[in-house]
Amino acid sequence: MVAPLAPPLPPDGTPARVSVIVPGFGVAAFLGEALTSLQRQDMTAWEAIVVDDGDPAVAGALAPFRSDPRIRLCQTANHGVSAARNAAIAQSTAPLIALLDGDDLFRPAYLATMVPVLEADPALRLATCNARMFGAVAGERYCVEHLQSTRGTWLGVLDRSFNVYIGSVFRRADCLAVGGFDETMTHAEDLDLWVRLMALGGEAHYVDAVLCEYRVRAGSASAQALRLLRGSLKVQSKARASLPPGAPDIATVERLMNDTRDALAFEEAIDRIVAGQARSGLADLRQIGTRLNGHMGGPMWQLALALWHWLPGLAAPMLRWRRRAHRRGGTRGAASPSYLDSEQ
Repeated sequence: MVAPLAPPLPPDGTPARVSVIVPGFGVAAFLGEALTSLQRQDMTAWEAIVVDDGDPAVAGALAPFRSDPRIRLCQTANHGVSAARNAAIAQSTAPLIALLDGDDLFRPAYLATMVPVLEADPALRLATCNARMFGAVAGERYCVEHLQSTRGTWLGVLDRSFNVYIGSVFRRADCLAVGGFDETMTHAEDLDLWVRLMALGGEAHYVDAVLCEYRVRAGSASAQALRLLRGSLKVQSKARASLPPGAPDIATVERLMNDTRDALAFEEAIDRIVAGQARSGLADLRQIGTRLNGHMGGPMWQLALALWHWLPGLAAPMLRWRRRAHRRGGTRGAASPSYLDSEQ
């Protein structure tokens, strides 16, 4: 763990411009690095609320940082990350909220760059940026790996053509107005909040800079494709239900929901094949294949399907290999270091 720096003191009487919400459940071993990255921020007018969510190890990890008056602990029973974030937001005092998961990092310029974006434009609902992945990931990878517009719309956020990284900044008043995080959701709860914030009107802003670091761990939620797809479908269903009759986006949202259902069926079919039900799984793959050009439209998939038609026993080992090759958190060899590790 990186040793904490002596806390920089903001000017006397300067109120926090942003409240940083840090869920710590299950990641106490990494919490010191997350808080160190906060103490290294170029902007000092922040407060941080760390939530233990019923994890007693969090208080111990926080102990070296208790001398910094900007960092405080919120203790709750274990009700999940959405409830933990809501509890911390309720205790926050600043007009803006930034999210920092307890195993991730802010680079030093993060708050100094992101906070003024929202302060300068009241029409913005949220501000996001790019993040570098580190940990159990091979090579240099980023959360936004394609060219992205500076401005995003409600529909762009919903269909993920406008990527919103979890370490984003939004207005506390907006968050309270939409009811905070949906505590019934276990996956895609961040996407759900972004969509409901955007439904208030206005735009999202993307800062095209790597200002965060996202830790990839073996077995982390980011590797659970089925759960994420189910969470995304729930978000889309909620968004569809929120649209008034005759809204111009209805047809687009319904197409998006159908695409997500097909992607779910695709992953579920692969699950059955891997579990030994090759013939029924392959039949479903062929049935949905014509609708899933992004998954199965290439020549390699067509060749594989033809091979599996004659040799279905090869499907399971080949698909197991595919999942191992494409999953996050499954890399072998040395872990990719964070910027804090690189500075040591």
